[in-house]
Amino acid sequence: MSALTAQEPLAPETKPLEPLPLTSPTQKAPFMRRPWLLACSALFAIAWGGNHFTPLLHLYEVMFHYSVVAVDVFLGTYVAGLVPGLLLGGALSDRHGRRPVVIAGVLLSAGASVVLAAGAASGLALCVGRCLAGVSVGIGMSVGTSWVKELSGQRFDPSLSPERRASAGARRPALALTLGFGLGAGVAGSLAQWGPLPSVLPYAVHVLLALASLALAVQVPESKPGVSARPASLWEDLRVPLAGHRRFIRVVLPAAPWIFATSGIGYAVIPLLEAPVVGQWALAYATGLTVLTLGIGALVQPFVPRLDALTRGRAGLAGLAAIFLGLLAAAANAVVLSPWLGAIAAALLGAAYGTCLVSGLGEVQSIASPEDLAGLTGVYYSISYLGFLLPIVLAGLAGFAPYAVLLLGLAVVCLASLVAVARGLRTTAA
Repeated sequence: MSALTAQEPLAPETKPLEPLPLTSPTQKAPFMRRPWLLACSALFAIAWGGNHFTPLLHLYEVMFHYSVVAVDVFLGTYVAGLVPGLLLGGALSDRHGRRPVVIAGVLLSAGASVVLAAGAASGLALCVGRCLAGVSVGIGMSVGTSWVKELSGQRFDPSLSPERRASAGARRPALALTLGFGLGAGVAGSLAQWGPLPSVLPYAVHVLLALASLALAVQVPESKPGVSARPASLWEDLRVPLAGHRRFIRVVLPAAPWIFATSGIGYAVIPLLEAPVVGQWALAYATGLTVLTLGIGALVQPFVPRLDALTRGRAGLAGLAAIFLGLLAAAANAVVLSPWLGAIAAALLGAAYGTCLVSGLGEVQSIASPEDLAGLTGVYYSISYLGFLLPIVLAGLAGFAPYAVLLLGLAVVCLASLVAVARGLRTTAA
């Protein structure tokens, strides 16, 4: 009898085939086979909302008559929200999981844009909006980075080779954040320069983007096991003992503040110096340098693990060397005021930013245990973001010394940091 017409019952010990569980990669839609990619969409949207304000600083000065000091305050309130987001976000995610905290960060990011769009004429509203944006970016950097790192593990991404898995946890979230920072600033600056409603439209675009990323992020599984039983207090969760780890102090700490100091000089200090030269194109030039700095930073990040292998774990030193060269170029540009030399300095600083960010994050992830990952990542980014205040410090010191001298002084300090990290790598080698 043909097998197609056979009606014989199945043998007693034979059971019909059951459908594969939903966790099987073969039964998922293509994008669901890579849950880390959906999580990265949330980081991308959060970073977009954290930096789309930066190229609009000149707009607020001209259109709403805010002083340079007031604009500096808007930048400072961002950092004031960022640090609590970095530190509290990690502790909350250890208690409640990565996914709900990141989702809250996306909602905060969208809410910040609503406040900024509605309150352009109010300095208080701008401070509140920037503070909310800072909290959301802090959550994205500490909790979101940990989420993507865990989603890059064998359990959620079994197709990844062991060689690539070693670096994916640092490379993937860093790239998502950098692309968000860069494209957010580029799109916002372009809309403000050439589009209608320059103080509203850039934020409306971000709100739509945040809602779209939210629809993707809610589909991502939780990656943090054992989030239901947390007997310790939240205050105890805030303690990160590994912040005193010898390698963290001697290798990560001296390099961390330079990460966002470089980007700040690239898209805040250099455009400020070039504003008298570029005239009416000041906003477009600032936008272009922001995209250039962070775009180069994004381009180099996939190659940092290879650079680290070639230099035997010294990619961070290469990044600091690039910062040194970038500061020398920025100092020279402060004398000649050439938009082209300014762009070269910004490109060097962008390459250094991407290299140092991935290298430092890889160090943190090699030091941290699963329980301390979000907390130590938050500490790392908190220290890194101290460099974001550097443009404000330079603006305050500009009355005592020209920018060329100040930038040369920074180059000397950077060289000292490079020596300190080199010594730390030698003394903490396994």
